[in-house]
Amino acid sequence: MSAPDTTTRQPTYGNWRQPKSAGLPMLGLAATVIFILGLVVVVLMAMVSIVAALVCGVLLLLAMVPLAIRDRHNRTLAQRMTAGIAFRRARRSGSNLYRSGPLGRAGYGTCQLPGLAAGSTLLEALDAYNRPFALLSYPNTNHHVVVVSCDADGASLVDQQQVDIWVAHWGHWLSQLANEPGLVGMSVTVEAAPDTGIRLRHEVEANLAEAAPPLAAQVLTEVVESYPAGSAQMSTRIALTYSGAARDGRPRRTAAEMAVELGNRLPGLTADLAMTGAGPARPMTGEQLAEAVRVAYDPTAAVIVERARTAGTGTGLTWDDAGPAAAEEAEVAYWHDGAYSISWAMSAAPRGEVFSNVLTSFLLPHPDIARKRVTLLYRPHDAATAARIVEQDVKDARFLAQQRATGNARDDAALMAAEQTAREEAIGAGVTRFGLLATATVTDRAGLPLAEAAMDNLSAGARIRLRRVKASQASAFAACLPIGLVLPHHVAVPEALRDAL
Repeated sequence: MSAPDTTTRQPTYGNWRQPKSAGLPMLGLAATVIFILGLVVVVLMAMVSIVAALVCGVLLLLAMVPLAIRDRHNRTLAQRMTAGIAFRRARRSGSNLYRSGPLGRAGYGTCQLPGLAAGSTLLEALDAYNRPFALLSYPNTNHHVVVVSCDADGASLVDQQQVDIWVAHWGHWLSQLANEPGLVGMSVTVEAAPDTGIRLRHEVEANLAEAAPPLAAQVLTEVVESYPAGSAQMSTRIALTYSGAARDGRPRRTAAEMAVELGNRLPGLTADLAMTGAGPARPMTGEQLAEAVRVAYDPTAAVIVERARTAGTGTGLTWDDAGPAAAEEAEVAYWHDGAYSISWAMSAAPRGEVFSNVLTSFLLPHPDIARKRVTLLYRPHDAATAARIVEQDVKDARFLAQQRATGNARDDAALMAAEQTAREEAIGAGVTRFGLLATATVTDRAGLPLAEAAMDNLSAGARIRLRRVKASQASAFAACLPIGLVLPHHVAVPEALRDAL
């Protein structure tokens, strides 16, 4: 009689793949088309003059080199050169500098947000449960953002079965976002910062009895003094970005109209989040959102904000005062109100299968980083677009796998992943594009090398490849904030052309 098998296998997750366009090796679809057209021109010129054909051939090769040379982050030389030229032009014009406040250049002496969020406005409204929430609007893209604050339960001392249930509900919640009318993007921002200890001190002092035994009072006093040292404060915020563009025969909607529409959807969205392990989910008010952004730009303001919240008086911050008083963007760093930040972008997700705790160490605070934000960016596709994308991915993966005379394990694995994704989408699974941004903030310029080394170690443990953003640190910093910026809608080059390069 054999003993029963009591071992359990922890579920793994994966099967994501980076979108690739069909084309010649080292070239995307657009570069391949340019190369073929160039060859046609060379052949036609050869009928007229051999010298002219040679000149055209040399020019074609010189034009192809920046599009063919790629670094380990899959960025072409042309992309890096374009970003560097744009940054140097911005530095010559002084647009990398920002000054606001009474002596600054912002209107009416305010501290508006710089860069991509400069034209944003904030509207206060009530949802169907009569809860106040802030509606953040971007007039240049006609996007409207609602931010939800969550008190995540955490996975400590939680059974693996319960964690798997949370992950399953999170995947279902993500897939349902594809059915949200007008949704263009969603982001999850996890911020880790040192605990100030103000809330603990206020809680203990408010509940300490006057007739408490001296020993008990002494123990509580020591707890208040010693516990904040080394402890961290974690905050999770989810930003939902909707488009107010005309659709389904309805005209373009204003911020007030979007506030009414989104106010009716918020109760359902926040209620479903409770089953994902996010804990109680509440929409953020305008003051809370302004405080979060203000602390991100000026970490020293965290103590003042915490004291005002604990006292119950509130800070009274408005959206016009949420930005920094001064900021300067360098090519590989960002200075803002006396703090220094570096932002990274994920260039490669973990290969193969991973467990549900793959990002746990990456999200936790680090002693060499004053404040750290990790933002996961999602763009769900509707059912029609998802079907077209997965079928095109299968064709592109099959084309790339057939390009080589001998088999290639990476191409075969990519083809298998694309076919599996197509099968899962056909039976109802959702398709979502995702990315990751991370920002490390320190209060001293000398701490930047330590923060960079810490992020390299953390990313290695999470099995993700990070690329230090160059020539776009201010934009990456803003996109890492919980303000719902959808970066592909803020660039000049169309997304379809970028994917084909």
